[in-house]
Amino acid sequence: MKLATLKNGQPDGRLVVVSADASHCVDASPVAATMLDALQRWDAVQPGLARLSQALDIPDARASVGALPFDPQQCAAPLPRSFQWLDGSAFLNHGRLMERAFKTPPIADFETIPLMYQGAADDFLGPHDPVPLPSEDDGIDYEGEFAVVLGDTPMGVGPQQALQHVRLVVLLNDWSLRSFGPREAKSGFGFLQAKPSTAFAPIAVTPDELGPAWREGRVHLQLQVHRNDAWCGHPHGGAMHFHFGELIAHAARTRRLSAGTLIGSGTVSNADAAMGSCCIAERRMIETLAQGAPRTPFLRFGERVRMLALDGQGGAGPFGMLDQVVQQAPGTVAER
Repeated sequence: MKLATLKNGQPDGRLVVVSADASHCVDASPVAATMLDALQRWDAVQPGLARLSQALDIPDARASVGALPFDPQQCAAPLPRSFQWLDGSAFLNHGRLMERAFKTPPIADFETIPLMYQGAADDFLGPHDPVPLPSEDDGIDYEGEFAVVLGDTPMGVGPQQALQHVRLVVLLNDWSLRSFGPREAKSGFGFLQAKPSTAFAPIAVTPDELGPAWREGRVHLQLQVHRNDAWCGHPHGGAMHFHFGELIAHAARTRRLSAGTLIGSGTVSNADAAMGSCCIAERRMIETLAQGAPRTPFLRFGERVRMLALDGQGGAGPFGMLDQVVQQAPGTVAER
């Protein structure tokens, strides 16, 4: 099943069910008004949403449910705001490169205890929203990731049981400002200014929608990134060291997690340099190690970033495309 949220002038938008081919959608408000409403009442509303999905996938039945053409340009983030956004660092190749980039000492238990920070979940961006930021001097960067959206999850859940609480899978761009990163990483309090609003691809999918690409708690798809018209990378999501069940269990070790909590994979990254990179900072560190200095600049206003998960045949995957332009936020004052 595929779900999305259309903008309607309200903070949480309007939930729609999307056809398997992403050509049509149908208003889901008779079943659940918003994505968060659906997640909070999942067991009660899932059958109704599934019936709408089944009708959409029968062309002759679309008129009977009031189907309309699906336009990703009209989408907000699938979950426009929530109570909690927790982002891990499950790709060890990326984590080790960022240790070098931030000049932080190696973490002794890096391979046994997941790294995770608590982000801001009050203002997610839609797939085609502009990205307003204060200054080009802040080191504007993108980070391509997969994430899961949870139902209510109990404290102390184990890694395998945790996967039963995954309701949806999403694709996101964890926008980052690298100039703030080293100071905030060393503070011990986590990221704040380094992490502006996160953006999401238009469609959230139930795990079964991914078929064999969802296994072992990982998204086994390539994540392709373009900066303007230049290819930057297509690393594979199956390279996660910690799977999503382990990340969820880590987050729920000392507290329960409410419906709508998002758990991110961290930047998708492969050790094979031929797969490219899903963020500029990683690419700059690879350049530094190979050539003695970084060559790739961070983003400037007016630049465009596109992200797309690829299916097994190299075509467009199930989440749709993230396609955004960075722009200067009006009335902002850069602060150090």
